[in-house]
Amino acid sequence: MGPVIRRPVAVVTAIVLFVEGLGIAGLQWFLGTVVDRQKMSLAGLDPDAMSVSTKAGGVVFGAYFVFCGVVALLVALRNRPAAGLGKILLISVAVVHGLLGALTVGLVGWGAFAFMMVVLGIVLLTLMTYDREARGSGGGADAVPGENGGSGAGPSEQAAPPAPSVS
Repeated sequence: MGPVIRRPVAVVTAIVLFVEGLGIAGLQWFLGTVVDRQKMSLAGLDPDAMSVSTKAGGVVFGAYFVFCGVVALLVALRNRPAAGLGKILLISVAVVHGLLGALTVGLVGWGAFAFMMVVLGIVLLTLMTYDREARGSGGGADAVPGENGGSGAGPSEQAAPPAPSVS
């Protein structure tokens, strides 16, 4: 997959994660409001505590998705792969979508499963297209900055010593 498709895929990933984060937060807020207004209780738990924890969990989970969307947007804007915490966040959001897909197929249906798998696919596509470029540009595991004279070149890429002159 060429560089032409990488940025649009990362932008679409960011938009989907933003919408999903806002949707999750809104849905959880709505469910917390329903629990609060109906004074529902589960096994004697305090309805107010259930309402507040549902709303707080929705906000935290939504913020997680939005933050992962920010990472995907930064990948698109910088046109470089995510590194460090950003890469960990994108991998974790892919795992979350895999797990949510497995849960939604039984609870919601095949349409929700298909949506989760599409999101999983675009997150993985964002990770893999940029990762392939990073490996292909010589930034592989053999190149360690500071080693071999500070050039970052592996042993086979070092300049040969000058040949002795024969006079």
